[in-house]
Amino acid sequence: MKEVARLAGVSPMTVSRVLSAPHLVKPETLEQVQSIIRAVRYVPNRVAGSLASRRTSLVGLIIPSLRNALYAETIQGISDVLQRHGLHLMISDSGYSLEREEALISAYLSQRPCGLILHNTTHTEAARHLLQDSGVPCVETGNLTTQPIDMAVSYSNREAGRAMADHLLSRGYRRFGFASLPISGNERLRERRDGFFDGLRAAGIEIDPAMVLEVGEGLENGSHALAELMRRDASVQALFLAGDVLAAGAILECTRRGLRVPGDIAIAGSDDNELMQQTVPPITTVRFPRYRIGVRSAELIVSRQEEERSQPDTQSATEDLGFEIVPRGST
Repeated sequence: MKEVARLAGVSPMTVSRVLSAPHLVKPETLEQVQSIIRAVRYVPNRVAGSLASRRTSLVGLIIPSLRNALYAETIQGISDVLQRHGLHLMISDSGYSLEREEALISAYLSQRPCGLILHNTTHTEAARHLLQDSGVPCVETGNLTTQPIDMAVSYSNREAGRAMADHLLSRGYRRFGFASLPISGNERLRERRDGFFDGLRAAGIEIDPAMVLEVGEGLENGSHALAELMRRDASVQALFLAGDVLAAGAILECTRRGLRVPGDIAIAGSDDNELMQQTVPPITTVRFPRYRIGVRSAELIVSRQEEERSQPDTQSATEDLGFEIVPRGST
């Protein structure tokens, strides 16, 4: 570091700041120091640095699945903020297993991270104790919780489900079906389903348990969901498929069967994306602010780092970023 400082004509403290807090350095100085770092191929010893600070510049993110594209926007939002502040992102998937999440939390804490972000608000008791005892800033996402471990940034899946019920009821539909990925171990889907049922009950409608289906991932399973629910009740008027790909698969199956959407049956989905917008007809959906959730989660980690230097007893925080029902041609 001293050699880089000498070659760049700055102090070692400025080099340290370039490495740990580049947003605090003047752009021209930042570029000057970074060019020297590249030229001499300097790689800082982060482990040595963490011995003094007790923290590395790493932020850990645990999501349920690396295969699910839903998390891409959140990951991008987190990465965009962390890069600006000289922090680095590590990502792992829990496979929708609380025990696997617990093991990952333990592994990450052993790396002295400066923060953890979890796409979950339900944890094993041991995982909660690990996080609370560590003192590491932690942000939970994926759902709202009244008792966050530390901080939470999300939206209410239950309210989103209720809002979709209100939308479909306002269109005059009265006979419903519901399909989703397996609910077991997925609090977010369970809350969305229960909110949908709450909205129907408020209008005096009880959904037939036979019209509630769990299927696997993919377009084919969305097609299967529509076929099976229509087989169980040919008079069904509207389906809420709690997943974007499932809803798109249902639309494709309607096309194969010559069914008019929404003339013969209405289709609503969840999690807006380009696929939902380009089907024929485009699909009514619930849009969640996933990129903003990533940005805000990372901002809270960065803010907590700065606050801890002078305010070690920072209060917990829960932020509701809301959602939006996007009406389109399918309903």
